[in-house]
Amino acid sequence: MSLPASTRVPPRDPAWLGRMFWFSAGLGSLWPLMVATEFRPWVLLEPQSLAVTVRFLADFVPPKLDLEFLILVAREAWRTVAIATAGISLALLAAAPLALLATRSLSVSALSGRMASGPALLRLSVRWLLILLRSVPELVWALIFVRVVGLGVTAGVLAIALTYAGMLGKVYAEVLESGDTEPTRALLRNGAGRVQAFFYALLPQNAAELSSYTVYRWECAIRSSVVLGFVGAGGLGQQIDASMKMFNGGEVATMLLVFVLLVAVADALSAGLRKSLL
Repeated sequence: MSLPASTRVPPRDPAWLGRMFWFSAGLGSLWPLMVATEFRPWVLLEPQSLAVTVRFLADFVPPKLDLEFLILVAREAWRTVAIATAGISLALLAAAPLALLATRSLSVSALSGRMASGPALLRLSVRWLLILLRSVPELVWALIFVRVVGLGVTAGVLAIALTYAGMLGKVYAEVLESGDTEPTRALLRNGAGRVQAFFYALLPQNAAELSSYTVYRWECAIRSSVVLGFVGAGGLGQQIDASMKMFNGGEVATMLLVFVLLVAVADALSAGLRKSLL
């Protein structure tokens, strides 16, 4: 018994031609990019490169497991978490008010349609400030603050705070504007203040998503704080950099293992918190 014409399965995917075109276009654009960056992965398989790699990895064995050194690593790992947590906390304090200023749905002048020129200029200025903060990588901010406040965790905390304030503020504003804004506008039309409209309309429906993204950024800040240590911003990264300069492969191996464990714990904690919030 033959199937009706409307239920017959087509002999091939009707969209295959479009997919093949875009796949070929992607490959075609990838080649000049690889040429421009002089990307040659086969160099890793050359005998000279393999010999250098083997000698480098051989210095990591065995890892250093002295009690005194493990206590030092544990202290630096805890300092790394402290840098990330303090940086995110400062970033949150700056991002929250900036996000509210950048959110169009909290503008009273926009209730009639077109936003007034003053509030519109203010929101544009805030959005450009958020772009400036997040466009400068935390590594560059750390280099600047190391020159200003010297070596140590202060530079790392400030670097994370500035970059992540831009990231959090931008995403917060987008999340607040992507939800249902009608309850917010209804409160504003009936005489409620902007803060009241935020806490009673915008925040309840977006709290889970905002909290989830904040926790995710805290996890990313832990990774960033280790990188910042290589420019003198304190934490586990600074200790790894010092050991590498002294060619102590065993110490580097131990700290890398601790860092992997630290990231795994942070990832599990972050995933659990996001799951409980959503």
